[in-house]
Amino acid sequence: MKSLTTTNSRRAAPFGAAATFASLAIILAGCSGAASPPGDDTSSGDDAAAVTSCTVGDAPFSTDDAEDSIDYTDLEGELGAVPDPADGTTIGSIMKFLGNQYWLALSEGQSAAAELYGVSVDVQAAASESDQVGQLNSAETMLQNDYAALLVSPQTDTNLCPAVEQGEGDDVLVVNVNDAVLPGAKQWVGPNQIQNGISAAEFVLANADEGAQVAIIEGQAGVYAAVQRTAGFTETAEAGGLEVVASVPGDWDIAKARDAAATIIQQYPDIAAIYANNDGMALGVAEAVNSAGLKGKVMVIGTDGVEDAYNAIRAGDLTATIDSFPYLTGQVSVNVALRVLGGQDVPRAVYTPQALITEENVDDAPPTLD
Repeated sequence: MKSLTTTNSRRAAPFGAAATFASLAIILAGCSGAASPPGDDTSSGDDAAAVTSCTVGDAPFSTDDAEDSIDYTDLEGELGAVPDPADGTTIGSIMKFLGNQYWLALSEGQSAAAELYGVSVDVQAAASESDQVGQLNSAETMLQNDYAALLVSPQTDTNLCPAVEQGEGDDVLVVNVNDAVLPGAKQWVGPNQIQNGISAAEFVLANADEGAQVAIIEGQAGVYAAVQRTAGFTETAEAGGLEVVASVPGDWDIAKARDAAATIIQQYPDIAAIYANNDGMALGVAEAVNSAGLKGKVMVIGTDGVEDAYNAIRAGDLTATIDSFPYLTGQVSVNVALRVLGGQDVPRAVYTPQALITEENVDDAPPTLD
C-alpha cells in the first residue's frame, strides 16, 4: 500500500506497528460493548428532516458484528493492495458540516487519499450540523453527477436514506463514513461510538474519588453519535460507582454547552468531571469551569481530537479528549471505496481507532495510513 502524508503538522507523522502510542492504549473500534444503532430516532432540532425511517432493503447492522467487520490495519494483509482505479474515477463526499474542525479534518483525509490514488473527490457539506434537509438535498443533487462512489457522513440515522436508496439503485457505491449507521449502506467506515463514552468514563473512574458527581453535555437529541457516547459514559460511570447528576443536550454548540455547564456547576458545586459529546462543547465547558475558578479541579473531557482540543489540553483547560482520528478515517474511507470498486470483497464494517489523549501523550504522533 502506498504511504499517505499530510500537510497538517499534528497529523503528519507516520504510524506503523512499532510506533503505537507508547503512553496510551489505542482503543480499537469494534471492541466489546458496541450497540446496535437506534431505530427511527431523529434530531429534534428546528431543521430536522421529515424522513423518519428508511425504505432501503437492508437492515441496520450491529457494530459488534465481528463476522462482517475488519480493522483497517488488516485491510492490506487480508485483501492485498488497493486496486488501480479506472481512469477518471470521481468520488463524491457529503459531510455533516465543514465549520467543525472534525469534519474538516475528515474531508482533508479524503482529499489526500484521493490525490495519492489518482482519483478526484468532490466534497460538499450541510450549512450547519442540524441542517438535515439541506444535507439530504445536497446529497441528492450530487447524485446527478457521474460518481463511482458517494461517501456519506449523515447527520442522523435516517436523513440521508432517500439518497442512499437512490444511489444504490443507480449502482453507485455508498460508503457510510462515521457517526450515524444508515440502513442500506453496504459499507461502513468509522470508530465505535459507544466505546468513546466508555473510555471517557473509565478515565474519570481512574482519577476521581469513589461516588464522585459527574455530568454529561450531550450532542443533539436523538443523533446516533450523541446517543451512543452518552450511553457508554453513563452506564460505565454508574457501574463504577460515580453519580451522574446531570445529562443535558448542548446541540454541538459551544455557547449552549458553556451555559449548561455553568448551571451544573452552580447546582452541584462538588462536581468532579464533565464529559462533552464533542470537543467544541468541551471547550465551552472549560470556559465555564475557568470562570468559576475551578480550572484544574473539575475534569473536562471532550470527544473528537480536533486541533483546538489538543491546544486546550496543552494549556490545561481541557483534561482529556477521546480522539477518533478524523483525518485517518477520511483516508480509510477512500481506500475502502476503491477496494470495493476494484472488486475486492471488503467486510461491511471497517473499524478505525480512537484513543484517550491527555497531557501525557498530547504530542505523540497520530496514526495515518502507511
